[in-house]
Amino acid sequence: MKYICTLFFFFIITSSFNNPFSANDNTSDKVVYDVVFREGLAGKYEKWKTNKNTVNYYYTYSDRGRGPEFLEELTFNKKGYITSQSVSGVNYLKDSIQEFFKSKHHKATWLNPKGESKGDFNGDALYFRYDGSPAIYEVLAKLLMASKDKKVKLYPKGEVELVDNRPIILSNHTEAQLLMVKGLDMNPTYLWMIGDEMIAKISGNLHVVRTDLKELRLEMKGIQDAIEDDYLANVAKKLTHKLDQVVIKNVNVFTAEGTLLKNQDVVVAGDNIKSIKASDDQEISKEIKVINGSGKTLMPGMFDMHTHNTKFRGMLHVAGGVTSVRDLANNKQLKKLSNQFTTNEIIGPRIVTFGGIIDGDGPYANQRNVVSSVEEGLAEIQEYKELGYQQIKLYSSIRPEWVAPLTKRAHELEMRVSGHIPAFMTATQAINQGYDEIQHMNMVFLNFLSDTIDTRTPLRHTMSAYHGIDLNLKSKEYLDFVQLLKTKNIRIDPTVSIFENMFVSVKGEPSPTYNKIVDRLPLLNQRDYYSGGLPKSGKKIARYKGSFNKMLAVVYDLYENGIEVVAGTDGLPGFLYHRELELYAQAGIPIAEVLKIATIKSAEMTGVSESYGSVEVGKKADLILIDGNPLEEISDIRKVEWTMKGGNLFYAQEVYQAMGINHFK
Repeated sequence: MKYICTLFFFFIITSSFNNPFSANDNTSDKVVYDVVFREGLAGKYEKWKTNKNTVNYYYTYSDRGRGPEFLEELTFNKKGYITSQSVSGVNYLKDSIQEFFKSKHHKATWLNPKGESKGDFNGDALYFRYDGSPAIYEVLAKLLMASKDKKVKLYPKGEVELVDNRPIILSNHTEAQLLMVKGLDMNPTYLWMIGDEMIAKISGNLHVVRTDLKELRLEMKGIQDAIEDDYLANVAKKLTHKLDQVVIKNVNVFTAEGTLLKNQDVVVAGDNIKSIKASDDQEISKEIKVINGSGKTLMPGMFDMHTHNTKFRGMLHVAGGVTSVRDLANNKQLKKLSNQFTTNEIIGPRIVTFGGIIDGDGPYANQRNVVSSVEEGLAEIQEYKELGYQQIKLYSSIRPEWVAPLTKRAHELEMRVSGHIPAFMTATQAINQGYDEIQHMNMVFLNFLSDTIDTRTPLRHTMSAYHGIDLNLKSKEYLDFVQLLKTKNIRIDPTVSIFENMFVSVKGEPSPTYNKIVDRLPLLNQRDYYSGGLPKSGKKIARYKGSFNKMLAVVYDLYENGIEVVAGTDGLPGFLYHRELELYAQAGIPIAEVLKIATIKSAEMTGVSESYGSVEVGKKADLILIDGNPLEEISDIRKVEWTMKGGNLFYAQEVYQAMGINHFK
């Protein structure tokens, strides 16, 4: 499966959608915004009027060869609602987008990834596009501020609410308003306004800010961060049920051996498991909380071994039964977030492994902790060690010749090394130069293609998607690689669920990765899972699906050969983790072993098994109650009723409700 270097570059996905706004534009009326991604200037957003009721927009940003580019046009009625809309361009994964909404005589027609639809329309509800520029948020903000009840109906269904409108005076005396909107997303949407114009939208790593105010972006972010923290702290107080003594009656207990101990009474005192014994009719003091566990399964809290945590993601982990995580690339303030999770200031999992990312400079750099020389890389490793990190994650733009000295230094400091395979290098070469672990199954597959693939680009996905189906698990090349993994004790972090979404999903249909939960999610989250993953047509559809199935075959083969395989997601917390476990079982790993990978084996790998990872007397009461038996049906792992962590009880239904998500019941 070797290929000529030039062939690879034929597959590079680049945007051919050129900015159509050049010398002929009336630039005096154009409003321009910076788009900042991971603290680097990554693109721009522009808007300008073409007539009294029509506005045009252009939006683009780049993320390591990915990123959207849209041209959008909106026309409004007198009330400020959209009467026509067109969006064209490419989405984040560079798949083409053609979307429209148009209305006339109380009728509307619209086209989006789900297809074309029609309906009655009275001009008093807001059509919210699937893909497009930030324009829709400014439109929504105007309507909410003008609404008497601070609510706006969405079309064809849904409703959003303005829950806070806070006046803010910035350091340059600019008077702005910070709006908090609920109903679109799992998390509140924050919009910065001056009058009826949006001046900034700051969300995670992606910031859109009017260019004349760009010097105030970090100030606005700091203000918003504090408000978000206060909001999440109040949510934590509301949803946390403090524990004293609890008896979980007549429950089936999942053991560290992968068996089920039936009809047990489990006594928890504060944060500790006090006793486990066969259920009886002995009278229990009224001062002790009793939970009926009949027909249900008590498990230890699970471990997601590939996460990138934010303060808003914590609740999803906990509601999904994940109480411990490895963080495999974040900013250097991660310890602060970890402390907020641990003290329950903000609801979230215990971060048991801190992985510090290092990437090389260049056009596809990760834009976080980027170095220009091996000496800078060595200094980064030292700084991570001093911050208490246990692991270093190398990324795709690291020069191949840097790998050996960087891994050598990390090992000297007793730190593990993992990551992407750097561009123009194979997994075999990276392992022989010191890697202890490989992130993502596509990086394993690329080992059997060529060392000339520029894995900084989307080729790392498209090449494994197209050619992975051809991997021969009986070939000498593959068998030699598996032997290398065994000899070097290399761990594999497959994250196969993200590749199911990329390789198998079809535009306009719910992704198989999320179809069990998509209807439970808020509007925008639902729409994320109809986009179809990687662009695909013709024979690519069958080949990509075959490549994903081959990934599952490799997961099982690695397990059979005694290679450490961990369960991690690199995506939507909780829900994607459940899918990862389902896929391991689908691959052929016995369910009991899948659940052990999720619990005790992960606890052992992360060095916390003395306290976590199994339901045993004397261990910490990190526990989850499952309404069913996941040993018989792995998908029952989705039916989390509650999670215990740190002496606190969290009801999944309450946590999901706070995020606009429906519970499984």
